[in-house]
Amino acid sequence: MRDRRLLVLAALAVAIAAFGVYGVMAAPGAVVASPSPRSTPTEEPRPDQKLTLSDPAAVTPPPVTPTPQDGPAQAGARYLTAWQAGDLAAMADLVADPPADFADRHRRFDADLRASLSSLTSGELHRESEAAELSFTGVREVAGLGRWPFTSVLRLVMRADTWKVLWSPETMHPALKDGGRLVLKETEVRRPATLTREGVPFPRDSRAGDYFTGLGDTVLDVKLEEESSGRVLLASPPRPPSGRKTTISQPVQAAAARALDGVGQPAAIVAVDIKTGQVRAVADALDGRGAFNGLYPPGSTFKVVTAAALLRNGMTPESQVACPAGYTIPNGRSFTDSDGVDHGTVSFTTAFALSCNTTFAQQAYERLRDDRLRAEAADRFGFREKPGLSSCRIQVQPYESADQLGSDAIGQNSVQASPLCMAEVAAAVASGVWRPAITTAEPPADSPQPVPLGDEVASGLRTMMGAVVSRGTAAGAGLPPDTAGKTGTAEVEGGEDHAWFIGYRGSLAFAVFVRHGGAGGTIAAPIAARFLNAL
Repeated sequence: MRDRRLLVLAALAVAIAAFGVYGVMAAPGAVVASPSPRSTPTEEPRPDQKLTLSDPAAVTPPPVTPTPQDGPAQAGARYLTAWQAGDLAAMADLVADPPADFADRHRRFDADLRASLSSLTSGELHRESEAAELSFTGVREVAGLGRWPFTSVLRLVMRADTWKVLWSPETMHPALKDGGRLVLKETEVRRPATLTREGVPFPRDSRAGDYFTGLGDTVLDVKLEEESSGRVLLASPPRPPSGRKTTISQPVQAAAARALDGVGQPAAIVAVDIKTGQVRAVADALDGRGAFNGLYPPGSTFKVVTAAALLRNGMTPESQVACPAGYTIPNGRSFTDSDGVDHGTVSFTTAFALSCNTTFAQQAYERLRDDRLRAEAADRFGFREKPGLSSCRIQVQPYESADQLGSDAIGQNSVQASPLCMAEVAAAVASGVWRPAITTAEPPADSPQPVPLGDEVASGLRTMMGAVVSRGTAAGAGLPPDTAGKTGTAEVEGGEDHAWFIGYRGSLAFAVFVRHGGAGGTIAAPIAARFLNAL
């Protein structure tokens, strides 16, 4: 009995000693070993439960879970969170050895590219011992360009038992690696409110700005690109032209505008489509929309109208007429030719080609009295007050003297016309129908009706205008083949003569006018040649 009691006391002493050792090991700051794989966790003893030496709960301590240290994923996530919040100070605290200008670099990057960070999303983590890489994607908003997605990598290292971001410029964007730069380039792009019939902008320096609005309107084309390679990372979306289309043809307008380059006097070129009357070009270096509205004596270009009246009143291109150096209307004024040569008797076509003032004054006096010239000009060629784009006129009242009739017959006295009006005259010859010029798809409701010239009259005029270019006053101007036209030199009181050339070729009729330019054959016709040869 005594031996049994000693055995129990010995067992109790061993148990007390074991519990004391456990208490020391579990004290704060002590290293706790992980439970053995063979250990079997037990439930906490209830307050009313009696412990016995044989109860495992009496000798097995509860498991202890230590607080884990942050890994690279958590450190990277904290950096991205601070970045998205714009907390540059917190970002710098999470960087191993941040550069002194860390915050300034971020600010300059955003300011230079006009960018603001929209979102950041972490991706896969790759770890090797005490280094790791965390991929991430982001979206920036760039002013003028919109969303700019990008992908980069956070490199992380262990420093003093703490994971830190190993920062470099390419952390902000991969293109910044090895000193690379991103640049925002802005280019002014033409975005006119008015377009040519092809849907493209008018040519630069078109000389048509007084007739069409918004030709110089522009927008900014923005590109974000790598400076070294020129690779474009982001660009403004393509913006198709959205302006209002006109009847102007871009190549015709360009040819007209460039033909006036270098002309020393105010000048204009107008071109119209022969079949429709639509204006294809207006290059105007005159004042106050002079190409459409200006009124100038047309000089010998008006002989087209006078010739039409003579053909309608009995003459033909082959009719024989006198072309003297001078002619005096009975009891009236005298007319002379610019070359001062007596050409004798020639065909009406030759007299037209040589631009004989004497022939036209004499024939008008003999055949076009009783208001026939005025009627031809007003009723069939638009020389009257009328709605429309062009301006031209001839006296409405009956002639007070034959001198006035003779002077009108050669485009002086009361006859006045704009370049557009004379382009209409040339187009009427080419098509056989006079029609008003328009800058719309269809003629306006109040537009004058087309007027046929008559087949014989139109055919005769074509023959005569062809002779002007082939063997007449425009023969040496360099005009391309198949051009027909008429030169004009209009006298101006107190000033230099006006230079004119009107004509047609292909689908276009045109008028060239140089105010106080001089002789039509030597000044205006070569300008017309430059225009036509550029088409």
